[in-house]
Amino acid sequence: MKLDILVFGAHPDDAELGAGATIAKEIALGKRVGVIDLTRGELGTRGTAEIRDREARKAATILGLAVRENMEFQDGFFRNDTEHQLALIRQIRRFRPEVVLCNAVEDRHIDHARGSSLVSDSCFLSGLVKIDTCLDGDDQWQEPWRPKQVYHYIQWKNLVPDFAIDVSGYMEKKLEAIRAYDSQFYDPGSKEPETPISSRNFLDSVTYRARDLGRLIGVAYAEGFTVERTVAVRSLDALI
Repeated sequence: MKLDILVFGAHPDDAELGAGATIAKEIALGKRVGVIDLTRGELGTRGTAEIRDREARKAATILGLAVRENMEFQDGFFRNDTEHQLALIRQIRRFRPEVVLCNAVEDRHIDHARGSSLVSDSCFLSGLVKIDTCLDGDDQWQEPWRPKQVYHYIQWKNLVPDFAIDVSGYMEKKLEAIRAYDSQFYDPGSKEPETPISSRNFLDSVTYRARDLGRLIGVAYAEGFTVERTVAVRSLDALI
C-alpha cells in the first residue's frame, strides 16, 4: 500500500498531539495517511500497553487513517542503531510515502528526540541502493525509497516552527482523537497518578497553542513544523 504521508510517533498519542489536525486536513483533501508508533508506551505512568493499543485503534478510526501499526520497540530504551534503522527502512520502503512527519528534534521526553533522529536517519538510508531489505516472511527485495520531505512536529517544548499549516476547521477532529486516549489525559474522576500531561492545563494548551500560532499567521488555528532543508515555494503567491 502506497501512502502519501507517513507519520511516526515514539508513543501512541504523539502523532495526534503533534499533528492531529494536519493529519485530519490532509485526509479530508484526499491524501492516504498512515501512522507508525515506535513503542506501545508501556512505561507510561497511567494505563497499560493494552489500553494504549485500544486507544490508538480508536484514534485511528476517528482520524480516518489508511493504516496504523506499532513497531513494538522498547519504550524508553530503543536506540538509533542498525537494527532499529533497518526495521524502519522496511516500513518506509513498504509504504513509499512522499512526506514523513515525525517527533520533535528537541523535547522533554528522551524518546522524542531519539525517535526524531531515528526516523530521519532511516529515511535517508532507505534511499540507498546498496542496503538490501525485505519484509518479514517475504523474500522479495524491496526497492529503495526516500521520502521527498521529512518534517518534525512540535511537542512539549515551544520550539519556533519553520512553517505553519492552517488547520482551521480541523481542531475538533484533533481533540476528539486526543480524547480517545482517556487513560492519559485530564479526567477529574481518574484514580491514576498525576503526570505532566494529565492536567487540565496541558489539555487546554493543545487548543491555545494552536490558536496562538494561528494568530501569528492570520488564521483561527495552526500547527507548526520544523524542517531539515530549506523550504521551497513555486511562487510568491503560494504563501498565505
